[in-house]
Amino acid sequence: MSYTLTFDGRELPAREGQSVAAVLWSAGIVSWRTTRHGNAPRGVFCGIGQCYDCLVTVNGRPNQRACLLPARPGDTVTTQEGTGRATRDH
Repeated sequence: MSYTLTFDGRELPAREGQSVAAVLWSAGIVSWRTTRHGNAPRGVFCGIGQCYDCLVTVNGRPNQRACLLPARPGDTVTTQEGTGRATRDH
């Protein structure tokens, strides 16, 4: 089964069983996070969920490990900047 997800406003093709990282890589996207200090680009480093370099925001939830998270139809994925803390209205 194939479907799409959205990354930073761009629709990307995805296939059943792919992780979010695999979908991004397949589209030629290798960086989807910036570090807290220096805004250095990051993407997949270890690929097994140990290093946390691949963090993205998915459907409004920050700090999701793209290498471990299965892509789902209609997911909205965005680049994560810094700590990726969700904003809260008080």
